[in-house]
Amino acid sequence: MVGAARGLRGRSPGVLGAVCLVLVLTGCSDSGSGGSGSTASASASSPAAGGGANRIGIKNFAFGPGTLTVKPGSVVTVTNNDSTTHTLTATGAKAFDTGDIAAGKTVTFTAPAKAGSYPYICTIHPFMKGTLTVG
Repeated sequence: MVGAARGLRGRSPGVLGAVCLVLVLTGCSDSGSGGSGSTASASASSPAAGGGANRIGIKNFAFGPGTLTVKPGSVVTVTNNDSTTHTLTATGAKAFDTGDIAAGKTVTFTAPAKAGSYPYICTIHPFMKGTLTVG
């Protein structure tokens, strides 16, 4: 790698930056260890703590699944697969609210401890609706 860096002396910073990026990405590649490669989370909660089933995706200005059933106090992972910011906010008493979820980001929240049906919307795009059922 030192020899490669020596050969780049006198090159523009853009070329050097591109070479460094390639080296970093090559060194960080997942060689089949089963990891997803994504660790982004806008919450202090660990997405792994919520298990794999408690997931809501946002794509094409819709929540999927539209209805999700979880156990009380479960961690729910929300991934925004759209190119614009969204929220996932309980209506009424606001039992949960992710805040803004930037495009391509993932956040988590804790489901209410009380069993029931909790409708939610995107406060930025109120036509987007879903329901979290806690039971």
